[in-house]
Amino acid sequence: MLKSIFEEQQKFINHFFHSVDFLQSEKVLNKLLACRGVVIFSGVGKSGHIAEKIAATFSSTGTRSIFLDPAKALHGDIGLVSSEDLFIFFSKSGHSRELIDLLPHVQKRGAYTIAVVSTPESKLAKMAHLAMILPVAREICPHDLAPTTSTAAQLIFGDCLAVALMRAKQFSVSDFAANHPAGSLGRKISFQVADLMLKGDAIPRCKPENILLDVLHELSMKRCGCLLIADDQDRLHGIFTDGDLRRSIETNGPSALSMPLSKLMTPLPKCISPDKLAFEAVQKMEEDPARLITVLPVIEGEKVVGLIRMHDILQKELT
Repeated sequence: MLKSIFEEQQKFINHFFHSVDFLQSEKVLNKLLACRGVVIFSGVGKSGHIAEKIAATFSSTGTRSIFLDPAKALHGDIGLVSSEDLFIFFSKSGHSRELIDLLPHVQKRGAYTIAVVSTPESKLAKMAHLAMILPVAREICPHDLAPTTSTAAQLIFGDCLAVALMRAKQFSVSDFAANHPAGSLGRKISFQVADLMLKGDAIPRCKPENILLDVLHELSMKRCGCLLIADDQDRLHGIFTDGDLRRSIETNGPSALSMPLSKLMTPLPKCISPDKLAFEAVQKMEEDPARLITVLPVIEGEKVVGLIRMHDILQKELT
């Protein structure tokens, strides 16, 4: 039974994607980008729950936003609405009395109004400055009554708007971190590379002209699985890993031990700066599934300042 419901919902959601007016969606997005005040969402019933969730998503991704309960708005809370704000009403039918009663008062305060509905000829759609129609063939509810497909469409639309705003505003991972200081997500995006990297004498390093045999002790004792090859000015030339050691001996035999690191190293390795998030270091280590790496040199300007290991990141439960 559940499989058939999944398939039915997929069909209805596909109808939404195939029928939604993308040009009208762009108009909504442009109004959001032009908003100098707060984006205020409102709705009743299940649409109200969706509106509240979208408002929270907007706020956490760089767009000032709140949810305003229509009943509370009509009993004093409308006082927070200004002429610089954008007010978005979510309603499947577009006939919710609470929203219809509220909308004229919002417009009197000078706020721009957008109705997000699934009924083109609804009163709310006609009253608002701009109407966005979310096409819904029907609910997956067997009686076509319980808001199910319609709320899914509302959520998709709202989340897509939030992501579009993030891209337009170039909302970064660092910006996201500033808005999420607590919990698992906060840990994941609060630690910087500088917080976890090895520094100073803990960094396994050698010079390009060093002979492999002479630096094996450094490679073994520092237990990082690599050596950073840098010159007297601490400029990075390359990296030499345990894997490079194995490949060097396989290719050159015992003579590899008398070769300089400049001939054996991997030049131009992936690097990261100390001000980046540790989570970004993980992403860089894993960006090529065919060549996963577990260490990254940390570079500031052109100089080696540290080494960050996947092991240290895992200890902080950031992955």
